Formats: sequence, structure tokens, C-alpha cells
Amino acid sequence: MPLHSLLVLLLLLLSASIPSDSASSSCPGDDAAIVAAAFRHVRNFQPQSVPACSPVQELRLPSRNLTGAVAWASLANLSALAALDLSGNALRGAIPGAFWRAPSLLSLDVSGNQLGGSLRVEPSPRLRSLNVSGNRFTGVAGLDGLAGLDALDLSANRIRAVPLGLRRLTRLSRLDLSRNAMQGRFPGDLPPLSGIRFLNVSYNNMSGAVNASAVKKFGASAFVHAGNASLVFSKDSAAPAPRRAPPPSPPPHRAGSTKKDPATKGKSTETEAKGKKHLGVVAVAVMCGVASVIVLLCLVGSVACGVVRCRRRKNKDNETGEKKSQWGGEKEEEEVVVPAAAVKGASAAPVVLFERPLMELTLADLAAATSGFGRESQLAERGGRSGAAYRAVLPGDLHVVVRVVEGGMAGVEEEDDDPAAAAAAFRELARFRHPNILPLLGYCIAGREKLLLYEYMEKGDLHRWLHELPAGQPDMDDAAGSGDIWETAEDKRSISDWPTRHRIALGVARGLAFLHQGWAGSGRAVVHGHLVPTNVLLGDDLEPRISDFGRLGGGEDATAEGDVYGFGVLVLELMTGQARWDEASVSWARGIVRDGKALDIVDPRVHGDAAAGPDAEREMVECLRVGYLCTAQAPDKRPTMQQVVGVLKDIRPAARAPHGGDHA
Repeated sequence: MPLHSLLVLLLLLLSASIPSDSASSSCPGDDAAIVAAAFRHVRNFQPQSVPACSPVQELRLPSRNLTGAVAWASLANLSALAALDLSGNALRGAIPGAFWRAPSLLSLDVSGNQLGGSLRVEPSPRLRSLNVSGNRFTGVAGLDGLAGLDALDLSANRIRAVPLGLRRLTRLSRLDLSRNAMQGRFPGDLPPLSGIRFLNVSYNNMSGAVNASAVKKFGASAFVHAGNASLVFSKDSAAPAPRRAPPPSPPPHRAGSTKKDPATKGKSTETEAKGKKHLGVVAVAVMCGVASVIVLLCLVGSVACGVVRCRRRKNKDNETGEKKSQWGGEKEEEEVVVPAAAVKGASAAPVVLFERPLMELTLADLAAATSGFGRESQLAERGGRSGAAYRAVLPGDLHVVVRVVEGGMAGVEEEDDDPAAAAAAFRELARFRHPNILPLLGYCIAGREKLLLYEYMEKGDLHRWLHELPAGQPDMDDAAGSGDIWETAEDKRSISDWPTRHRIALGVARGLAFLHQGWAGSGRAVVHGHLVPTNVLLGDDLEPRISDFGRLGGGEDATAEGDVYGFGVLVLELMTGQARWDEASVSWARGIVRDGKALDIVDPRVHGDAAAGPDAEREMVECLRVGYLCTAQAPDKRPTMQQVVGVLKDIRPAARAPHGGDHA
């Protein structure tokens, strides 16, 4: 072979053995690229913090001021990831089941964020440590799939029941369930205490029995305010002394900042903390709720003494003017003196039912129907503007909610003692009838005390369906452990499917548009002023009804434009499944929608709806854009509710108005 041919062959061999720059620059399966994709919608994330061209075994980004939503499913592609620490940030959203596919994950710490929803854990037998404390999770499922778990911290969330499967974690040595107001039996619902070295169940609603050995092993601090009266401490173990309630879980939220319309900043507002105005009603209820013979004896005794004494419970936090914490406050009893003549006269105050004018009822009948306005009849307080509410069953099997009016509403000033003016205002409110409005059925006026009667909605409010009930479990009674609801196909409906959520948004828009327009010929419009998920009730067919409305003619702090903003925030909450919205979170969501990434923040429960149809993703994005338009900073840039109804109808043309007609 010629010499020059040998030289050419040698050069070819050398060039093949030396890697080129282009080859060295590419990293197949680059973990850094996967991490970058997972955090593409997270602010303040620094991609350079992740080494390139090497497998990521640990990803630790604590207290980096990270805000936004992580694409958790992408992190599951990190085959070598063993430890993930994102604690102390402001991350939002839910953790989907796809994340738990990460094959090497041993430790997860997402404490101190704003994650929420129901945490659904997929089987991950390698996981040793799980810390989700200080978030907004409302439930935990799938713990029985974490057979190798050694440490579990669920503290400072909103988990109201001991997670199923917890007691099967026999390898658990550290368990913190504190600060959840959690219900369950101690120790039956927990893993064997013999294997646990650290335990904290303080600030919950446990029942059961705590023996001396448990207090000695875990310390008295593990059981501070751990349960109600059903949690019994054995005689040889002293119950832990009460301590000051713990601070609310991070991050802190300013009182009154939730969903505040930025256009109303600087305007004067009414004082939020008001004294309980239904004291007289409670006094009347206590007297009227007992047997007639006892009432007679009490009234006779009151004539001799000059007074009738009743007792009420008062929250200490209200006395100091401080806002009640999520853990509740210490309660105390105080005596209230009510003139006997006032009790006698108020008990005969008539109840007016608009659609049943011939039914003769009095305040005494309402008291009897609510067990003397007792705690067993009181509905949970959901953050509305009105006072306490009680469930009652009136003659004719009429199920109603009796709500005490607090503050000025329906054109009636708080201190207005003119019953004729109040009755006229209530009659005007009752004329607002619409399939998406909760109707006012009647009222009762006893001096300055005013009671309103509404239809009782068995399914509860939208907030509970979004954030408290497990997905696919639509019946509230089942969540409380009563009965089997899986008997008919209708019982299985939930709001986890996209068509239902769209129908809820459209129904609320129709109801609000009707309020803004006013009933025909009246020339009077109603501005709601406080549209939140707790004021949206759901019927048996999951059709929404707006409640707690009643501000006639608007005002400085309640405008139609403000209602549009509130509706926009409600749409964002409905579509993302995230709770506790404020101006910062609204700005965050608007930025993602503006960047064309709206699909990334859709609630995973809805995004994964296989039966939603081929156009579902486009429809979800368009619905989020409605929320974007309604939350414009400038009020004059926001659409009217009538325009919103038209847009929502165009998103899903197949969506029909309730009962076959369009009522907007």
C-alpha cells in the first residue's frame, strides 16, 4: 500500500477515536433539562443550580422564594432522584399521582408551602420520609402503599379525618398529626405505638383513651388540646395543661386580603369585627325551646325576679377584637339578662312565609324546630356576611335554613328598628327568583332581631366540594361516615368532570347577571359584594345557586364591577382547584394565562377527565381566559356579567340552561 494511503487511513482512525465537540455537548437523558421543564412556571428558580450532564440524585431548594406551580409529573422522570426538598417556599397547586412514579425517591419535604387539595399517594415502597406540614391539604389517601415509611409529618394542614391506611404503617417511628382539627380514635386509628418514638397529636378532635404510658413516652405536649370530651385520660395519667393555640400555618395571610378587588383599595370599609347581634334571639330560643310547662314556670319565676337569665357562649378572641384562628379559641360562658316581658312578647312574633301565607307560625315554632336554636341544629359557619344559621323542618316537611341577620342588608340598616321597613325590604328581595339564585322563603322580625328563611340545600356549598370532600365522593353525609351512597348512578356524580365545572361556572354567571339586571319592571338591581365558593350552594343536580345576596342599589364598596372581579376569582378557583386566593395569587394566575400556559394550572382532577371530549383542553383554556378578563385591574376593562354568560355559552355550545331554557 502506498505511503500516502497509509497516512490517510491513520488520520481516519485518529479522528474516529477523538469525540467531537458536538457529541460532547449533547447529553442524552439530561436530568437538568427535565428539572428545567418541571420548574418552567416557577418564579425565582435558577436553572444553573442543577448540574448538567449528570444524574440528579438530590434536589434541595429550600427557602428559595419559589412561587408558582411545579410540573410534578416531569420530576418522576428523574430515575436517580432520591431526595427532594422544596420546603419553605410558596409553591401552589396539587401533587398528582404521576409524581410518585419516581423510582428511586426516598425522601420528600414540601413543608411550608401553599399546596392543597387531597394528597393522593401512589404506591412507593422505597419512600422513607414524607413531610407535607404547613400546607393546605384537606385529605390524604394511599398511605397503605408506603410500606417502608419511617417518618410522616402531616401537621398544620386542613385534614379533618385520620387518613385511611395510616394504622398499617407498622415501620413508622415518627408521626406528627398536630394542628389539623383531625377526627379519629386514639390509638385505634394510628400505627402501633410500640414502634413509634416520636408522636404529636395536639390540637385535634380525637376520641378514645390515653393511658399513662403514652403520656410518659411521648410527653404531655403531644396531647395538648388533642381531643374533645370523648378523649379520656386514664386516672393515673394527668391530662396535659392547656397551652396557647399555635400560630396559623405559613404563609400568613393578611386579614381581609382574600379576593380583594384592587380597584377598591383606599376606600372606606365597614368594620369587620362586630359583636354578635343575635343575643336576644338566642335568649328567646332557649326559653321557647323547652316544654310548655317549663316555659310557664320560668315566666312565672321571672315575674317574681324581674328578669330571665340565659347563658351564651362567647369567644375570647372576639372580646379582644382579634380574628379567630383556624384552630378556634378558648370558650367561656357569660350570663345575659333579658326582661321577661321581652321574652314573652318576642315568642309570639309571626313568621311570614311568602308561598304559604296560610301557615301560621311564630318565633316559638322556629325555636322548637331548631331545638331551641341549639348547637345540634346549627350549621357550620362558612365565612358569610350574615350571622348564625340553623337547620329546621317546618310543618309540611318543609326543610329550611333559619339565618340570623347581622349588619345592614337588603336596604335595612343594622340598628333599624322599623319592622315595616325591614318587611318591605325582605319582600322585595323575595321577588328575585331564578334557577341559580337561592330563594328567600320568608322572615321573622322580633324587635330589632331579624331572621330570614331560605331553602335548605342538601348538597352543601362549592367550597366543600372543591377542597374538603375527596374526589369522586359527592355526598357530604358519606364523608361523615353515614351510609353507603354508591347505590345509584346519580349518586356517583361529582364536580371532578369538566362538563360539570363548566355548568357551575355558567350557572353562577347566569345568577349574577340576573341580580345585576334586577327583576322585571323593578328598576332595582342587586350587587352581591361577596361572591365566594362558600356562598355558592349546589342542588341535587349540582346546579349552583347564589346565596347571601341582598345589597340593593350597590354602594361604594359593592359594585357590579367588583362582582365581576369576584366571579373571575371564583372561576380561577374552580378551574385550578386551589383555595385562598388573594391579589398576589390572582396576578400569578393571570401571568400564566397571558403566557399561553393556562393548561398547566388546570386542576389535575379535571385535566385527566377522559370523558370530557376532544375539545376539552381548548374549552378549559378558554374558561381560564374568562377568569383572566374578569380580573382586569381596571374596572372599565372588565366585561359585564351578561357578556360573560354569552362567552361561557359559546365555549360549550352543548351546555343548556337549567330546565331547558336560558334564564340569564
